[in-house]
Amino acid sequence: MRILVSWDNEPQIELLKMYLGMGDHAVVATANWDQFKMLVASPQTFDVILMASSYPDHDPAFELFEKILAMRPECPVVAACLQNEVYRIARFIESGLRSYVIRDDNCDFLFLVLAILEAAVKQVETERERLISAQLRKEVQSVRELQESIISKDIQTPEGFKIVAKYESSQIRVIGSKPVTMAGGDYYEAFTLPDHRIVLLVGDASGHGMKACMSIFTMHTLIRMIRFDEYLDAALLVQHINEHLCKQSVVSGAGGFITMLYGVFDPSTRELLWASAGHQMPILHNLETDEISEIANADDSSGLPIGLFELGGYVNNRTIIPPNSRLLLYTDGLIEAFPGNSRGDHAEFGISGLQHTMRNNRTKPAQECLDRLFADSYAFTQGSGRHDDTSVLILESV
Repeated sequence: MRILVSWDNEPQIELLKMYLGMGDHAVVATANWDQFKMLVASPQTFDVILMASSYPDHDPAFELFEKILAMRPECPVVAACLQNEVYRIARFIESGLRSYVIRDDNCDFLFLVLAILEAAVKQVETERERLISAQLRKEVQSVRELQESIISKDIQTPEGFKIVAKYESSQIRVIGSKPVTMAGGDYYEAFTLPDHRIVLLVGDASGHGMKACMSIFTMHTLIRMIRFDEYLDAALLVQHINEHLCKQSVVSGAGGFITMLYGVFDPSTRELLWASAGHQMPILHNLETDEISEIANADDSSGLPIGLFELGGYVNNRTIIPPNSRLLLYTDGLIEAFPGNSRGDHAEFGISGLQHTMRNNRTKPAQECLDRLFADSYAFTQGSGRHDDTSVLILESV
């Protein structure tokens, strides 16, 4: 800590230097008023300033104090006043004085000065961190709004089918407050092609925060630039996206990647043509028999996550969606929900929790089933908030 001192008692300056110089603190102290003003105006950096409130007199000291606040707004000022002049400190406090110390005749105040200066510096640092935190929250909120603007809403589906979807960002818990929602790296898409086939897509960028969110936004922009005929071959489209994103540092930099499941559903044949880039396998729920299973084996049906290597080994898979069934596409945040106070090994909501909720809501509307999946997985965290972004898309065949 670098300390600048203006004092009116030359013999006490050496004592001040001794007490304030403990540890790694650097002290610049002077009893020369002109020199003090020069030091204040100099480019030297100081963490805190200690000044006698009556030197050379009360009014000049106050005038310079106000100039210090204007020239060095980031530097806290602490005043030292005589016992019979405490009342004069009021205007200093009203103008922004951080703290003050009362100078007693026995000089016992010297034992307190360093602690008071350190407390003033700590207070400023805390306020600065609070301002930075508030600014970061605003920026995160802006990114979240950008992300939410690209997520499909009011999804239109042909007669006999229904699509519902939902996304929630990860959260962090700040001591003494509710969980804070973060910008995330999940993404889902559902839209109808000119030939009435339906594109279904769920993606999950590695990591959290700004980078993950921008990775997803880059992928969304690329997908929306693709020609109609390129949508129809799932494996080819995933390979096309992978080749482009491997060249984008926002995705592949620092080992980043995106898992994705892309499918094209033909309502006339009930066939889903799909390809996976390291993503969780979709789950098919037969509402008549209550049977729930993954539609394929990931080892045989999935290629590498997007952004790792230009040749990802993507293959086309075909699945028939029978009447009276639900197809669930999701990201791992749903099944990896866990209590925040867990240490070491911990239980997760898991596939078992997912299946339990789906079975308990199989007679209810798809939207209600979707809402319960989010509610139950969140409840599993015991109020600690989501540790990962979560997206779920349900295609219901009636």
